Amino acid sequence: MWLELLKEFVLDLRAHRLRALLTLVAITWGTVAVVLLLSFGDGLSTQMMNGLLNAGNRIMIVYGGETGLAYEGLPKGRRIRMVEDDVHILRTAVQGIDMISPQYRKNIVLAYGKFQTTTECEGVNATFEEMRRMFPSGGGRFLNEVDVVQQRRVIFLGEVIAKDIFKDEDPVGKSILVDDVPFTVVGIMQKKIQTSMNNGPDTRRAIMPYSTFRTSYGDTYVNSIVVRPANPEQQKAVKDDLYEVLGRKYRFDPKDERALRIWDFIENEKISRRIGLGVSIFLFAVGFLTLLIAGVGVANVMYVVVKERTREIGIKMAVGARRSFILWQFIFEALLLAFIGGTIGLLFSWGVISLVRLLPSDDGAMQFLGKPILSTFTMIFTVAILGLIGLVAGFFPARKAASVDPVESLRYE
Repeated sequence: MWLELLKEFVLDLRAHRLRALLTLVAITWGTVAVVLLLSFGDGLSTQMMNGLLNAGNRIMIVYGGETGLAYEGLPKGRRIRMVEDDVHILRTAVQGIDMISPQYRKNIVLAYGKFQTTTECEGVNATFEEMRRMFPSGGGRFLNEVDVVQQRRVIFLGEVIAKDIFKDEDPVGKSILVDDVPFTVVGIMQKKIQTSMNNGPDTRRAIMPYSTFRTSYGDTYVNSIVVRPANPEQQKAVKDDLYEVLGRKYRFDPKDERALRIWDFIENEKISRRIGLGVSIFLFAVGFLTLLIAGVGVANVMYVVVKERTREIGIKMAVGARRSFILWQFIFEALLLAFIGGTIGLLFSWGVISLVRLLPSDDGAMQFLGKPILSTFTMIFTVAILGLIGLVAGFFPARKAASVDPVESLRYE
């Protein structure tokens, strides 16, 4: 049966080459629209997410605030200023914390030879590397625990600020003046894109051990504390515990949200994922409508085929062909047209995506748009849509063909 259906399909293609070609072009174009839009949408969403995680890898940055509620006889409006010891208290008291670091911050002057520049410096511990994705490039490294314990005068530089200072020299191991005090450069950060930042990008920052920062500048209070929950799903529980523990120490109501200001990257990630999903749905809808129009074209072609072959259908039924055979003949042809056009579209889309992925993405628009991603889900989903459209486009003309009266069809001119 299937061989006979295939033979009928080939004969029809030969008889109506132009019509078949135009139908295939419509299906191919619709497939290309769906696949490319979804792939570029996935690439954009992935790049947006990477940009957010590069600024804060599922962390919460806790700042001291000002109490908004009176508590235990104390007036509202009291300023909350945290200290280094709070890091140790939180690490011990809050079970859901995986990583935590104090964060000092100050503008400093960097000098090397005759070159001098001002940039922001942060004093942190070794876990900051993972929490802020400040991974070293080349032969360098990030800060380690020994640097913190021994209060070493070492510094880790962002990629851009290092390029400005050292030009084409390898900075690792070089001595640089930090506010006229010599420090050793231990590493340079890998280039990364950020879609969120605080006082400038990380590529222009300088990082030193928090213990060295404290002894160098004599700061009593930390600017903030960076916290990463062991499980992002524990975000709210960890946040509530932060208010509870610090509320006991600084005597403010744990429900007073103004007492602490928390920059919640985990919540931002959830919002970003919803935005990415919305963009993907919108792009899919645009591509699907294009493919649907092509499906309507296939249905119209099949109706024309049914009309042209009315006498042939009548003869087949007169000599004993079952209605199911007639029905499947036209459904099979519509499905085959859809899948041939879809296959060509998928191959063309794969070629386009492969070429685009070869383009440099370090500069220009590509670093924000990201590289398109042709996922297995996109391919399977597109094939499923093609099958559905082919089935629907073939079913109604096929039903009309199967309902033909053999006697009347033989009179058809």
